[in-house]
Amino acid sequence: MNILFMICAAILLLGPLIAIHEFGHYWVARRLGVKVLVYSIGFGPTILNWTSKKTGIQYRLSALPLGGYVKMLDEREGNVSQDELPYAFNKQPAWKRIAIVAAGPLINLLFAVLLFWVLFLPKQEQLNTRIGKVLPETSAAISGLQAGDKVVAVDGKSTPTWEALNFALVDRAGETGQIQVQAEHQGQLKNFSLPIQHFLQDQGTSAVESLGFLPYRPHIPPVISQLSEDGAAIRQGMKAGDTIVSINQVKTPDWFDVVDIIQKSPEKLLNIQVERNGKPVNLAVMPQGKRDQMGNVTGMLGVQARTEKIIIPDVYKQTIQYSPVQAFEKALQKTGEISSMILNSMVKMVRGLIGLENLSGPITIAKVAGQSAEMGWQTFISFMALMSVSLGILNLLPIPMLDGGHLVYYFIEAIRGKPVSEQIQLIGFKIGMVLLGSMMILALFNDFMRL
Repeated sequence: MNILFMICAAILLLGPLIAIHEFGHYWVARRLGVKVLVYSIGFGPTILNWTSKKTGIQYRLSALPLGGYVKMLDEREGNVSQDELPYAFNKQPAWKRIAIVAAGPLINLLFAVLLFWVLFLPKQEQLNTRIGKVLPETSAAISGLQAGDKVVAVDGKSTPTWEALNFALVDRAGETGQIQVQAEHQGQLKNFSLPIQHFLQDQGTSAVESLGFLPYRPHIPPVISQLSEDGAAIRQGMKAGDTIVSINQVKTPDWFDVVDIIQKSPEKLLNIQVERNGKPVNLAVMPQGKRDQMGNVTGMLGVQARTEKIIIPDVYKQTIQYSPVQAFEKALQKTGEISSMILNSMVKMVRGLIGLENLSGPITIAKVAGQSAEMGWQTFISFMALMSVSLGILNLLPIPMLDGGHLVYYFIEAIRGKPVSEQIQLIGFKIGMVLLGSMMILALFNDFMRL
C-alpha cells in the first residue's frame, strides 16, 4: 500500500473525529457562557491560523493531527481581569464544567450513531446465519451442530445477522466454560452447549471458526487460473490449469479447503499433489508469510481460482431493509454493543484474559484506515464509526489527563461542595501521564512488532 495514501486516509479518518470531539467542548462552553480563546485541531507548529473579529476566538490547524484542544479563559492558566471572571472556566459551577468536559466524548458517540444510521439505510442482501460447514473435532461438531442449522441466539442474545452473532461471541473472549447456542435444527429450535477454553486467545482465528462452524461458502473447484509473477507457487512449479487434489495427503475438493490450509501454513514446506493434463504431479511448495494489520501471519501462494458466476441458494440468503426509524434504533444498538465490547475487552485485558498484544497504536490505525479506504466508502465509514466509539469511550475512562479523569474530580466536587485539592489533582495528573505514556509505548511497540 502506498505510504502517502495510508497517511492521507489516516488524516481523513482522524481529522473529523478530533474536530468533532473538540467541537463538543467548544459548542457547550459557548452555550454555557464560558469564554473560548482557542479552538485547535492538531498539535505542534501552526499551519493555518484565523482570528474571528466578532468573538476574538483563534481557530488553528496544526501540523500533527493526532489530537486537538479548546483553550478557555481560566485563572489557572493566566491572569483574568475582574470583569471577565464570570466567563472563566474555573469559576463555573461543577455541573457546567461536567457538561463541557463530557460533551467531547458524547458527541463522538452521537457521531458514531449518525454514521451507522447512514450505513443501515440502504437495502442489504447478505447471508443469513445458517451454518454452511461444521469443522470436525471442534466444539460445534461435538455438541451436535450440523451444516444447515440456523443460529438464532447466542447466550440468550438474538443473532439475526453474522455480525450480531460475532458480537455475541466476542463478548466471551478469554473465557473458559460453555457458550449456549440456540439454532433451528431439522425444523425445530434446539439448544446446544459448546465448551470453550481461553476463548479467542488465538488471534488468527475468527470467533465462529474457533467454535467450529462457518457461514455458507459456494463450491469453487480447486483449479488454478492465474499465478502471481512473484508468488511462491510459480517459483516452485505450479502452472495455470493445475487442479489441486490434496495438500499433505489431505483431500481438497473445494478451493476454500485449499485456502484454509495455505493460510494456516506460512513458511511451511507442503506436499501438494496436483492433476496436470490428467496426470498426478507432486510438488514441494512453501507458502510465503504475509502479516496483516493486526500482526497475524498467514500463508500466501500467489494463485487465483477459476470462478464461474456464483449462485447462492435462497435458503442461505436474506434481504434487510430498515425504515429510517428502525435504522436509527439499530445504529443506537450497534454503538452500545461496540461500547460494551470495548469496555469488556479492557477489563479482560487488565485481568489477563486477553493479551496486551491486542493494543493498537497510530501505525495500525493508519494501516487499517488505508485498507478500509481501498475497500470502498462503506467500509471506510464503518471503520470511522468504530474509531469514533473508541475515542468516546477511551476519553470517558476515569484516568487523570483524560476527560473522564476531570469528570471524576468535578463529580466529587459536586458531591462534597468543594473542589479536590490542587495537590491531589497534581498527583493524579502524574499517575495519568505515566499510565497514558505506558499505554502509548506499548501500543507503538505492538505496531512495530506487527510491521
